[in-house]
Amino acid sequence: MDVELREVHDSDLPVFYRQLNDPEALHMAAFTPKDPADRDAFDAHWKRTRSSPDVVLRTILADGDVVGHSAVYGEPGEREVTYWVDRAYWGQGIATAALRRLLTEVPERPLYARAAADNEGSRRVLEKCGFRVTAEERGFAQARGEEIDEVVLTLEG
Repeated sequence: MDVELREVHDSDLPVFYRQLNDPEALHMAAFTPKDPADRDAFDAHWKRTRSSPDVVLRTILADGDVVGHSAVYGEPGEREVTYWVDRAYWGQGIATAALRRLLTEVPERPLYARAAADNEGSRRVLEKCGFRVTAEERGFAQARGEEIDEVVLTLEG
């Protein structure tokens, strides 16, 4: 499967909104908006994110189809990566390929990532891209309505 990244287009947002409202994907991601179905909040978030000069934001394409998004955001020295791939495409190497491409666009290090401790798929993606678990924390997961264990991963120079 051919995986590419490109700038986010307005036409991608309905796809992202649908993906964000997949109950199984929400549970796995865990750390999500308080109300993923709030379209006004969704639109405001994406407007802020897309206009921020400090965010590198890309749409993930697989064989030309919009399947998710990936980003690097945050303050220098504390920047984090994030990604979301449609559940229909899980387990096909798309997230790993997309993250590898994003990491070539953003050469600064260190970079950080967070994942629910039980999200083995996301941990595998990050580890395949060179991230290593450097801390364990607990945080409130909106999608699960409770505090859960999470891991912090770091990609060094």
